[in-house]
Amino acid sequence: MTASQSTPQTSDAGRQAAGNHVIKAGGPGRDAATAPHLFRPLTLRGVTLRNRLVVSPMCQYSCEARDGLATDWHLVHLVSRAVGGAGCVFTEAAAVSPEGRISPQDLGFWSDAHARALERAVALIKANGAAAGVQLAHAGRKASTRRPWEGITAIPDADGGWTPIAPSPIAFSETYREPREMTPADIAAVVRAFADAAARALRVGFDVIEIHAAHGYLLHEFLSPLSNRRNDRYGGAFENRIRLLLEAVDGVRSAWPQDRPLSVRLSCTDWVPGGWDIDDTVRVSAELARRGVDVIDTSSGGLSAAQQIPLGPGYHVPFAERIRRDAGVATMAVGLITTAEQAEAILAEGRADLIAMAREFLRDPYFPMHAAKALGHPDAVPWPVQYVRAK
Repeated sequence: MTASQSTPQTSDAGRQAAGNHVIKAGGPGRDAATAPHLFRPLTLRGVTLRNRLVVSPMCQYSCEARDGLATDWHLVHLVSRAVGGAGCVFTEAAAVSPEGRISPQDLGFWSDAHARALERAVALIKANGAAAGVQLAHAGRKASTRRPWEGITAIPDADGGWTPIAPSPIAFSETYREPREMTPADIAAVVRAFADAAARALRVGFDVIEIHAAHGYLLHEFLSPLSNRRNDRYGGAFENRIRLLLEAVDGVRSAWPQDRPLSVRLSCTDWVPGGWDIDDTVRVSAELARRGVDVIDTSSGGLSAAQQIPLGPGYHVPFAERIRRDAGVATMAVGLITTAEQAEAILAEGRADLIAMAREFLRDPYFPMHAAKALGHPDAVPWPVQYVRAK
């Protein structure tokens, strides 16, 4: 699809929802040249983010009917972060097929009905000044599990579970189901599912797509030699193990206009000897950039139960810095970034281009407003006129 064909196909219902509920912003704003780095706009292709703060995808496990359809919970969760001043708000991981869900309560995106269920949220996110992003995902061998607060264990068929699929028939751990090894037809179906989901995202007005290739889910499982023991063209050598990810990216790009950005989330290391590592990530990031990926969302781990992660504030930032430098692509830093000063320093030092937050946005949907004040530029994030009395 060409840029000239890229006008979002938002329905009358979506536009009406935005018109009825838009929350007007107050305050004069600040000149971008004098604002902190955190609050300077960033243009990616034809989309300009008003600041560098991104609401990271966060699974809510809250589709009540186990049908993958977004609910009022998702609407409030997503739109409140746009009201709070974020530059981009991502949905949680949205499964491109039913078996691609982590749990039966996960968000789905495998039909037009699933896209329409998010249309009102998309319209309201954008009406309140943020870009709307959707993360497309497939859980692979980590599918068919219970929600975290129910204990992350496998769900048998009798309780509504299903047999996961994976590059090789190796379970993530003894508490997970053994997956079925994917056939070439399965692999082709996954590529089509990602492309079809991208077309739906366009029709309901999303601005940004992120492909989830991290945290031990399907695309990451193909990347890592710890989980991929195939001996066909999708296994073995590095070039073979990255093949499915590249095909998924190509499929999404074929359905996603050239004037809209595409991000890929990668686990930069498995934190296990002999697994996927940062050198591999730099190599694949450079190839992804050549294929039209605009941002690498730099995370880690999730592939092996044997991982040893040295947790600490901003522990992924060195990965973002190296990929930005060596692969020549913009990066998004995430992981235990919790203060305005910390986020500002990462950007000011040129270590990343965007800051994604998850837990901090759960604690404080209005973090951007508070961060602007902390950095001495309280007008860098306009407050809704309805809230100005509390400024």
